[in-house]
Amino acid sequence: MAEVLRAGVIGAGVFGGYHAAKFAQLPGVTLAGVYDHHPHHAEALVARSGGRVFESVAQLIAEVDVVSIATPASAHAPAVLAALAAGRPVYVEKPVATDPDDAAEIVELAGRQGIVAACGFLERAGLEAAGLFGAPEAPSLMEAVRRGPPSARNLDVSVVLDLMIHDLDLALALSAAEPAMIEADGRAVIHASLDVVDAEAEFDDGFVARFHASRVAEARERTLRIVYPSGEVRIDFLTGVVENQTPFPLQTGFAAGREARDGLGASLAAFIGAVRGDRPAPLATVRDGARALDLALAVEQAMAQQGLV
Repeated sequence: MAEVLRAGVIGAGVFGGYHAAKFAQLPGVTLAGVYDHHPHHAEALVARSGGRVFESVAQLIAEVDVVSIATPASAHAPAVLAALAAGRPVYVEKPVATDPDDAAEIVELAGRQGIVAACGFLERAGLEAAGLFGAPEAPSLMEAVRRGPPSARNLDVSVVLDLMIHDLDLALALSAAEPAMIEADGRAVIHASLDVVDAEAEFDDGFVARFHASRVAEARERTLRIVYPSGEVRIDFLTGVVENQTPFPLQTGFAAGREARDGLGASLAAFIGAVRGDRPAPLATVRDGARALDLALAVEQAMAQQGLV
């Protein structure tokens, strides 16, 4: 493996800019360049972060060692599949795809090729640092709130695939059980697709996860409450306040640490570590991404059955 990995970023929007900046700073990685179907966006990004402008997705994939995908969600699957087909480790922003068949094809190809393929669930960085994934008890309840003001980003998907999917992934990561029953309610407010959704998933071991997401709120709100038989953990991600009422020896200062403050940097570093063999896997794989997509689509289907979608 090359001593310095050449990274290429597909997508030069807001998140593509974040990816490019992180790769430019990561030890043992160089930003080779960027592709965007709007060349002037790519030109502006490389002027800030370095590298070159690639003329096509195929050219970028051919000339880099690792690929990062930060396009709109509806364009994720073709780029991921192209990278995997060329044997390139790939990091894709959530959701891994918008169609479950595409997600299944991505998981199958990554597995068959034996290629590191990561999905960008950034909240995992903080929870891993806190030690919550190693808790000695299974949770009985999780309640996640993720609300924010209107934005021009990610309007090609609903708030479920835009925001709530982060918390759907956390529920799946925290529980060894599988979702068995979904209830949901939501509405479009200012966009064509759902802007506000409340959902509840009951897992086959009795674990209940409740999700509240809005992308038309007046102010940001990001909290997580996890209840265990011996107590509960409450996290306010905006203030950094962590309340641990369990006997678990959690790292309650994690919210002030690098992993929580820079989830993308920690997630991309874990991806590069997995590519180099320094860790067994990235923080979240494309298989995790496919599971979260399935649950997100089940939430949307629950609303469709009520005529809400």
